[in-house]
Amino acid sequence: MSGILDDFKDAFAKRNNGLIQLIWLNVAVYVVMLLVLICLTVLFKKSELFDSALSYLSLTPALGTFLYRPWTILTYSFFHSVNPIAHLLPNMLMLYWFGAIIQEFLGSRRLINLYILGAIFGGIFALLAFNFIPYYQSGIATTIIGASGSVMAIMFAAATLAPDYTFFLFLIGPVRIKYIAFFFFLISLAGAIGVNAGGGIVHLGGALLGYLYVKQLQRGYDWGKPIDVIVDFFKGLGKRNEKPKIKVAYRQKESSYNSSSVGMSTGYPDEDEVDEILDKISRSGYESLTKEEKQKLFKASQK
Repeated sequence: MSGILDDFKDAFAKRNNGLIQLIWLNVAVYVVMLLVLICLTVLFKKSELFDSALSYLSLTPALGTFLYRPWTILTYSFFHSVNPIAHLLPNMLMLYWFGAIIQEFLGSRRLINLYILGAIFGGIFALLAFNFIPYYQSGIATTIIGASGSVMAIMFAAATLAPDYTFFLFLIGPVRIKYIAFFFFLISLAGAIGVNAGGGIVHLGGALLGYLYVKQLQRGYDWGKPIDVIVDFFKGLGKRNEKPKIKVAYRQKESSYNSSSVGMSTGYPDEDEVDEILDKISRSGYESLTKEEKQKLFKASQK
């Protein structure tokens, strides 16, 4: 158990590790939910308390309920049905596959922003549909949980950014991700009039956000900037409370040869350089990078 906790801490200690952090966070929430449910059911025979607590973290489209629980527009995306685990597993697999593409081309920060924006946009889609479309109003008290909206946002962002990127699917072979995204879009469209209509609507909202996010990014507008501002604000508060560290100056031994002679610098690129390279990828694709820029991006990924 201590080894798992160490891995969890390491995942959040590393920079540019947003994909693994998102997966770990979803899995950790699921494990805590499972343990709480077992304790309440087996030890106290109060499983209804679990459902009551979960309702304060799930998205309910009824405006009267939502206004008292506005945080649910985001928290619902980190909770999954405890039984069966099949609700969590497909979401995490797709998050891993498509999130790796976004993290490679756009960076860890934008991957996390996409996850958050996909959840919010999918939730807004559900609120609008259940409150203003007569067909859905009979189910306005439904509860919605799951990372599917966020995952769809990441999937469609990847398909918009690199539509010809190919996955090798078991028993099928190579398939371009634009076709995979289209297939899941059809499933979500059909699901929007089924028993799990809330989930289908959230999926469609997330898919639209993912597409628009990349299109706006290619035009020079990053919809994730407000999230960056909020994150930086809280990081700044944390740094104020940190004790000042004593800096120890030291002289690094000079190498017996000049590293520039082999075409690479020994130092890691700073965050601004990496952001500029990622912006270039979002505008023109990975192929537009120079050899030096590709080397810098590779070095940054090794930090």
